[in-house]
Amino acid sequence: MPIDLSRGRAPDTSVPVVRPQVPLALDEQTLNCFLVTARCGCFMQAARRLNLKPVALRKRLAALEARLGYSLFVNRNNNPVLSQQGERLQQVLQAREPVVPPAREASASVRLAVAEPLLQDLLGRNLINFVRQHAGMRLEVATLDGRQVPEQAADVALWLGDLDQGAHRGCFADTTAEALATLEYLPHIAKRYAREANRPTSLAHLQDYMLVQWQGEVGVQALTPWQALLSTRSAGVTQIQDYEMYCQLIKCSASVGLLPHYAAHLDRGLLALPGLFREPMRRRVWLAVDERTEADPLVQVMVGAIRAAFEERREWFAGR
Repeated sequence: MPIDLSRGRAPDTSVPVVRPQVPLALDEQTLNCFLVTARCGCFMQAARRLNLKPVALRKRLAALEARLGYSLFVNRNNNPVLSQQGERLQQVLQAREPVVPPAREASASVRLAVAEPLLQDLLGRNLINFVRQHAGMRLEVATLDGRQVPEQAADVALWLGDLDQGAHRGCFADTTAEALATLEYLPHIAKRYAREANRPTSLAHLQDYMLVQWQGEVGVQALTPWQALLSTRSAGVTQIQDYEMYCQLIKCSASVGLLPHYAAHLDRGLLALPGLFREPMRRRVWLAVDERTEADPLVQVMVGAIRAAFEERREWFAGR
């Protein structure tokens, strides 16, 4: 319902205020943009709450100020602070009969199932940008270990599997999965513990080092050579469930662990140890989208963000 700002409380005559000469009828959407911005004190956060781009929000507020004939905000340390006129407008609007804010759209939701290594190594930044740009949505992220395929309900799934894995069971039983990349797994160690000049060049040399195993990959057939090496050890092996701590052990404890070939691109302090095993250990990254929700705009944006994460690192996977 339009509101006539001329019916607000009388202005304080002690401070000269420039007012429009005629009453203005403003729509509730425009007024809500002003109130949310005033409440958040941040254009970016207000835009997220309103599901608008910051530029679009600023344009709406600028148009509102042009109609009113005075500034509603002043810039203070790159943050919008209400001017005296803006404070008065806020008081007028808050004095009205409360209006129930519009509910967020129930359909604005995405369910993502993703392998934990892929989430931490490749998808993290893109997922953060996705959340920043769609604060009005409902996002559910389920993490998978290195053995799992997405059994639970999900709109988008990104997981690690065998080289020849296409369609699979679970919530995408009738969907053909798309191969995004091939990963080659190599033993890695921190450079400060084994410089390239004296790095281990045979399995026998690994007897001098602690080996680390992420339990999320135990039993993966593609990694059988590494699993067989661990099985020969009666000591000098650390098994851990948490993937992040597993990576930290490799980086900080003079331990050797199995990581995808791109690990040295993510952390220059890591050194790959190629040539220790006769057979390569390779797995594929698979992407699938639930056909029932693949036309949803938010699902399409999520899929685009995933593809962009791999496209940005295309040279990491070339030739594999």
